[in-house]
Amino acid sequence: MNRLADIDSGMKPVSSSGPGAASLNAEMPEEVTSAWQKLQQVSEQLRSVIRGKDDVIEYVLTALLAEGSVLLEDVPGVGKTTLAKSVALLIDLEYQRIQCTPDLLPGDILGGSIYRPAVGEFEFRPGPVFCNLLVADEINRASPRTQSALLEAMAETQATIEGERHDLKHPFIVIATQNPAGFEGTFPLPESQLDRFLFRLKMDYPDPASEVDLLIQQTDHEPVRGLKAVMHVDDLERLQRWVRGIRVDRKVASYIVALATATRHDGRLRVGCSPRGCKMLLRAAQARAGLAGRDFVLPDDVQHLATVTLGHRVSSRHSSHAMDETGQIISSIVAQTEIPLGG
Repeated sequence: MNRLADIDSGMKPVSSSGPGAASLNAEMPEEVTSAWQKLQQVSEQLRSVIRGKDDVIEYVLTALLAEGSVLLEDVPGVGKTTLAKSVALLIDLEYQRIQCTPDLLPGDILGGSIYRPAVGEFEFRPGPVFCNLLVADEINRASPRTQSALLEAMAETQATIEGERHDLKHPFIVIATQNPAGFEGTFPLPESQLDRFLFRLKMDYPDPASEVDLLIQQTDHEPVRGLKAVMHVDDLERLQRWVRGIRVDRKVASYIVALATATRHDGRLRVGCSPRGCKMLLRAAQARAGLAGRDFVLPDDVQHLATVTLGHRVSSRHSSHAMDETGQIISSIVAQTEIPLGG
């Protein structure tokens, strides 16, 4: 793989190997500095609850800064829902959870009008979607009709109910969990739904040492119950606004387009990356730079996020839902695409 050089030769980049290695640029506004330091506390506490999953925690926090939703896919019992709930508790987000089942209806998510005989009129009762963080547990157990109820909410931060448009809260983020394809009673998410998720991640099993720590830690109490908010939703919004203004060199933008173009001409893929996929990768790279305390994006940010951002936006010729296969293809494209060098 090509050696990585800084895009901006006038600035020394901060290590971006993860939240724990980050340090904030001294020129950042004071309110941003305060919010960023609180986010580091969130990261530390998450790592104390979710053992051995520092990479997944970094991706989830990156998605929060990028105002993007996350799809966590793996077998039951590896901590997907625990991670989502912990994030909501630590950031003091208004949190709702829905358990997806085959008989779940769109109205169960969006809400609807209820007739009140006492006043002789209908009253709108908002559903769980009217919150900051919606956890859709086992989303692929819901029917395709119900899955599509989240499509507008995730794409446009609004919900059309009984012909009337309702704006959702800001920020609005979905953390959905799903069982691997092939599990009994599951309905694969269509490409249009997958495209609304910024990242598609695998939790995977913890390493043996982390699993031992987890067992010892939870012998007499549930760690999630002891979590208290260390960050307010206003702090998160402040960081999100800052992240949107993080500088992106034209060479980095060209690098993203080069990766997308390579997917469109790769014979192993049936469908390549769309312009929206490029936009999402750019936004994610800005968020990763912000999480590392930088106000500029490096090609390394793009490389690090390409697989989890683009892997579910392309389709293999063999299977449109082969997560591992498309991930490997994206990784090989990243390895073969020239990295921009110089300032």
